[in-house]
Amino acid sequence: MERSGHVDTFARDHLPPPEEWPELLLDGNPDVAYPARLNCAAALVDEHVARGRGDRIALRWREGGGKRGMTYSELMLLTNRIAQVLAEDMGLRPGNRILLRGPNNVMMAASWLAAVKAGLVTVPTMPLLRAGELKKAIEKAQIHAVLCDRRLAEEVEHCLDDQHPSYCRELRQVLYFHDEAPNSLDSLAAQKSGAFTPCDTAVDDVCLIAFTSGTTGMPKGCMHFHRDVLAMCDTFSRHILNMGEDEIVCGTPPLAFTFGLGGLLCFPLRVGASAVLAERMTPDELLATVQDFGATMTFTAPTFYRQMAALVGKYDLSTLRNTVSAGEALPNATRQLWKQATGIEMIDGIGGTEMIHVYVSSAGDQVRRGAIGKAVPGYVAQVVDENLLPVGPGVVGRLAVKGPTGCRYLSDDRQRAFVQNGWNLPGDTFAMDEDGYFYYQARNDDMIVSSGYNIAGPEVEGALLLHEAVQECGVVGAPDPDRGMIVKAFVVLKPGFERDAAMVKALQDHVKAVIAPYKYPREVEFVDGLPRTETGKLQRFVLRAKNV
Repeated sequence: MERSGHVDTFARDHLPPPEEWPELLLDGNPDVAYPARLNCAAALVDEHVARGRGDRIALRWREGGGKRGMTYSELMLLTNRIAQVLAEDMGLRPGNRILLRGPNNVMMAASWLAAVKAGLVTVPTMPLLRAGELKKAIEKAQIHAVLCDRRLAEEVEHCLDDQHPSYCRELRQVLYFHDEAPNSLDSLAAQKSGAFTPCDTAVDDVCLIAFTSGTTGMPKGCMHFHRDVLAMCDTFSRHILNMGEDEIVCGTPPLAFTFGLGGLLCFPLRVGASAVLAERMTPDELLATVQDFGATMTFTAPTFYRQMAALVGKYDLSTLRNTVSAGEALPNATRQLWKQATGIEMIDGIGGTEMIHVYVSSAGDQVRRGAIGKAVPGYVAQVVDENLLPVGPGVVGRLAVKGPTGCRYLSDDRQRAFVQNGWNLPGDTFAMDEDGYFYYQARNDDMIVSSGYNIAGPEVEGALLLHEAVQECGVVGAPDPDRGMIVKAFVVLKPGFERDAAMVKALQDHVKAVIAPYKYPREVEFVDGLPRTETGKLQRFVLRAKNV
């Protein structure tokens, strides 16, 4: 590893041992041939100003009924001022960890860039996390400082309260933004000169600890280098999205989620394009954002695209050329519904917090029906059996991936399960055809084994979504004394359809007609809504818990 720019060496000291790292595919790939000294925030912002592109718009947002914009020069000045506050007022030193808490707005984006510029290790968190969940991250990463949107102060204050169950004795200080108080981040930054030299960090210094949303137990902290932030831009964004400098992007994933951090900040900044930031959006509001800002690309989850498909006729979407889906499996029914409504072929992708972003995807005329895509340039992927041996075309097995990024958990024994023999094993079941296209089956723990048959829950969901009555659905295995497990569907019906036995039979018969009959849901439960994460991902573990 290169000489670290960190004074506080906690992050490097708590990387997994080298023998537990995945093999990183860096040599011979000019896309990821970075210099030994690299600060990714300076590369994303300051370099554009240095090349005379400072007047380009970097960030856009709505304010007071109108539209606002911030140039790259203005963003550099703001991030420098915040970095000065971090170093001068808060006394933070390179390598210190800082928790960031805020919705998708300019100050949240600028705070992340400024902290990275100052050589800190950022820990962005979802706005909806509660104090008990924050405590886990604070203690695991030994975090001493927080930058937080004032409107989200309550849960952070619990972590500072020594009488509260979520008290964190490691946490020493917090500054709030979107706050007019004299000691707020906004007020302190406004008093700074804006003269700041980015920290001389190494290409392999940690700049981001992204905690997985997880299902149960302790969340895993995924440690990413300055190099990794640029690598996600220079692989998926460059080769699949073909993002250009005139792009205007928008979407819903939080900046605290690597899907959002990439798509709504790093990808556009890498090429001198711009992002529209919005704190919360409904399907209607996302479409209105495309129309009003002339957006060319959207990032959101499949559920949003399904809901937006029925609304597109209300808006002028003539500028929109690419729509990106990630976060969970994209049902083919949703892909086709969106394509019929807009004429746009969805860009699907599978990625993960451990790998920082997408590593399997295809776009445009490279899309193959039913497949997520091929390995993104720079990555290699294969389907393997339990002994990590490749299986033949069409055979279902575990996905194994290598590339310029990879899993490095913060002090976590689960590293040895995710990385084996140099391969990252994301926990997904796939099949691959002769041409290298990958067909998603399920998460390994979402595979339902019923009477000896392997049934992928997402495949049954895709079949159900083709029925005119189904708004959304989730499919899991339920214990059964005779079959071991049966397929159970939780279904949200569209308005006007009855939740009765006749509908249950209609849905069962429909699935039998669309896919192999043995895969039909033997039990159907109608519900008002489905449990989802803040990023829109279906929480199947919550549905499974209902059957215990």
